[in-house]
Amino acid sequence: MNSGGDITQLLQAARKGDASAESQLLEAIYGELRKLAASHMRRERYDHTLQPSALVNEAYMQLFTGHQTDWQSRAQFYAAAGITMRRLLIGHARERLALKRGGGWQKVDVSTTALYVEDHPEQWIALENCLSKLETIDARQGEVVNLRFFCGLSVEETAAAMDISEKTVKRDWAMARAWLQGELENEQ
Repeated sequence: MNSGGDITQLLQAARKGDASAESQLLEAIYGELRKLAASHMRRERYDHTLQPSALVNEAYMQLFTGHQTDWQSRAQFYAAAGITMRRLLIGHARERLALKRGGGWQKVDVSTTALYVEDHPEQWIALENCLSKLETIDARQGEVVNLRFFCGLSVEETAAAMDISEKTVKRDWAMARAWLQGELENEQ
């Protein structure tokens, strides 16, 4: 496995159009992206039509086409990848919900354990709406939720990725979870 610095250099070179670097980058990060996608997919229903490999490919394409991002670190890239995967799954849930033409909202419990929404895409949409609202109120708390919940980072990894203390991560995580729980209960 390449070190974080090597991956950062490959990210920057690939962004500048170096085809060789892009090939090396994909080889270096694909395994981690696949693990991240599998983590997201464990929260989905068992018969989900989107597979982890397809989720990785879609996220990779979105991250490397259309807009120029100068990745400053490996952690920044993986955080962006996790958020992109989350948004892809939300889009998929919205499409599925549109096909179902609605239904009653289900209570969503936000806790330190994984959120299981299996056959209720409306739960993902409710969570996405509440998280978007949180991000406008407190961007740092929103980023903590994205990194901890959607990217599966530990408190230590989140602190390092955001360049803040572990104590701040724990406090923001607790406050964000409580706020999201209240908002989700109000959605019902």
